[in-house]
Amino acid sequence: MTDGADTLAARLGAALKRRGWRIAVAESCTGGGIAHAITEVAGSSEWFDRGFVTYSNAAKAELLGVPQTTLDGAGAVSPETALAMVAGALSHSQADLALAVTGIAGPGGGTPDKPVGLVYVSLQTSGQPASCQRKHFQGTRHEIRQQTVDFALQWALQTAAVS
Repeated sequence: MTDGADTLAARLGAALKRRGWRIAVAESCTGGGIAHAITEVAGSSEWFDRGFVTYSNAAKAELLGVPQTTLDGAGAVSPETALAMVAGALSHSQADLALAVTGIAGPGGGTPDKPVGLVYVSLQTSGQPASCQRKHFQGTRHEIRQQTVDFALQWALQTAAVS
């Protein structure tokens, strides 16, 4: 974890506390990195509800309710899956805001259509439609995962601070 993730998570926590919100996360390619950054912050139990590490397709379906037709049709790394993951995280938690990430951290596993570094990050707040952003990060597996954590935390911070 970078100092940036520590700072972002602390700032996110402060923004969530001001609003009286809690956050849940659903992670695939980051393997719990977002939850780790959040729980490094002392007092995060006040604003962090839960995290789902759904690395396999079966976990995405069982824990988050991602439809098998979505996984079979669009694939695990797709905006459709990211949006279903964030909706599942929100509906299977007590959170007011949820984040979800799915992507290809590499070094293998990429294709011309879905290259290494391709990540979909989705965010949803209670009562609002979900949003999804496509990112293409560069670097090693560790760097791609860290950039994903940082981006997700930053987006959640912007949403919690402004919504």
